[in-house]
Amino acid sequence: MTEKNQQIVLASRPEGMPGNDNFEYQETSIVEPQDGEILVKTIYLSVDPYMRGRMSSAKSYVAPFEVNEVIHGNVVGEVVQSKSSLFETGDKVIGMLGWRRYNTVGDASVRKVDGSAAPLSTYLGILGLTGLTAYFGLLDIGRPAEGETVVVSGAAGAVGMVAGQIAKLRGARVVGIAGTDKKTEYLKSELRFNETINYNTTDDLVESVKQACPEGVDVYFDNVGGPVSDAVMTQLNDFARIPVCGAISSYNKTEEDIGPRVQPTLVKSRALIQGFIVGDYAPRFQEGSEKLATWLSEGKLKYEETLVEGFENTPKAFLGLFSGENLGKQLVKVSEPTE
Repeated sequence: MTEKNQQIVLASRPEGMPGNDNFEYQETSIVEPQDGEILVKTIYLSVDPYMRGRMSSAKSYVAPFEVNEVIHGNVVGEVVQSKSSLFETGDKVIGMLGWRRYNTVGDASVRKVDGSAAPLSTYLGILGLTGLTAYFGLLDIGRPAEGETVVVSGAAGAVGMVAGQIAKLRGARVVGIAGTDKKTEYLKSELRFNETINYNTTDDLVESVKQACPEGVDVYFDNVGGPVSDAVMTQLNDFARIPVCGAISSYNKTEEDIGPRVQPTLVKSRALIQGFIVGDYAPRFQEGSEKLATWLSEGKLKYEETLVEGFENTPKAFLGLFSGENLGKQLVKVSEPTE
């Protein structure tokens, strides 16, 4: 191919909040696929909060990105050249690929997705790791029962809104916490959450949680950590369950984030708090994917996407996650698929 490729590398490790100077946009050549390889054109690219951790050198559950190396994330793309017996030109695929317009990869690096069954973007959101995170975290750890109160922080984000809807399907009373009136209104009017809290406008977060949860909290799906979680923890019922999905409030802090001591609360309530990584559930991904697809096709689940156009705007889309600009799944649209 004579067309040039573009890629985005980690230019430097951020200290505190990342900025545009931590990324570098580069022009490079497209690598011709060899036997057993395919050339994939990026259609949609996912940006996710966990990627902030990979920009640091600290040890975590996944290896850090290397400085001056291409950043990787989940990508839905189209095979434009194949030297593999497993894929044909035009196949739509998903995989953990580089932030590039074109990726040349081995055929084991991706799997096919069916663009006729659901929009391609959903395989990065509600039908992808996002939906699976909500599914397993809520149902395996949270285990909501009919009539129980479930609180979801980051409730207007990609994972949070799916977790809240699944809790509703289980007959729970759902309270969503988000950071703007637009988001809380969406949760109530579109997703039928029972109550919502705007943590940016309330004068007393503990009192707001108490009023929204007059019978206490049975399940807390924690996406954010920080003061929001501190407030919810004060209202736990006996034997409450707390799946900890993320802690976005502390990802960009330069000093250790220390809040109230939760051990006395956990002892008194006999609550279970458990962190989890969706990859731990890989052997059950098919189960979760099939259930989510069924609920979606039956109209029992809704989803939202915040779409940024243009590969060059990928860093902007990523940085927007930390200022709450997204409603639902944050995606970058890089190109149009071939019909």
